[in-house]
Amino acid sequence: MKLYRTRAGWIAENDGVYHALSEQAGGLLRRDDLGSYVASLLSSAPRVEAPAEAELLAPIESQEVWAAGVTYFRSRTARMEESKAAGGGDFYDRVYSADRPELFFKATPNRVVGPGAAVKVRSDSRWSIPEPELTLLVSPSGRILGYTAGNDMSARDIEGENPLYLPQAKVYERSCALGPCICLIDGAPARHTRIKLEILRGGAMSFEGETTLEAMKRAPAELVGYLFRENIFPNGCFLLTGTGIVPPDDFTLAAGDRIRITIDGVGTLENYAG
Repeated sequence: MKLYRTRAGWIAENDGVYHALSEQAGGLLRRDDLGSYVASLLSSAPRVEAPAEAELLAPIESQEVWAAGVTYFRSRTARMEESKAAGGGDFYDRVYSADRPELFFKATPNRVVGPGAAVKVRSDSRWSIPEPELTLLVSPSGRILGYTAGNDMSARDIEGENPLYLPQAKVYERSCALGPCICLIDGAPARHTRIKLEILRGGAMSFEGETTLEAMKRAPAELVGYLFRENIFPNGCFLLTGTGIVPPDDFTLAAGDRIRITIDGVGTLENYAG
């Protein structure tokens, strides 16, 4: 079952049939029983057509967005390369190997964009990339309710200059995209779940890469467990779980590039660099 947030409200899709939900005000995503609650609404919810991309919004209400870093070996290697000049090359190797994961705040809802919208490339960055990531929806009690596709936009040159610059490299206007829907699940996605990134420039493929959750060092439940240590999320939260796909060091996003992130069970989140 999937949840789409549209300009007219929430739409649930079950076995190819779409239903408009009566829950149009805030509060749907913070329910611990989200999956069963949505299922209970379907019998009385009117059927509607599948939403067009132009009607889709980021599937978020009042949740904070957090992120985990260096959860894939590929990300560890990329971070070490970008930090060599600052003498911090082994810093990320130690993060990758440590018991405690790297967790950081990513976005408030007003900094998040949905399908078809522009993600921002920082004007003071010369080396910016998208990071395709499985993104978990987590309830206030720490229960994984579902997942979506996320784009953790990153200014690699800023972070590489000094690890303490990570907030500036990661947190800014339109630095995060989510969508196109939330795939409701009971527990974490399967380890064979695929993640694919495509970047098109002038209509031609400029970069593409693919990985699976099997390449992720840490289990989603482990990341959620650490995030909820000594912390509270009254509305629940979203958690980006790290990237295993990183373009080569000579690649940086250009204005107008199309970014497609496809995750099994969710579909494709498409945005453009602006």
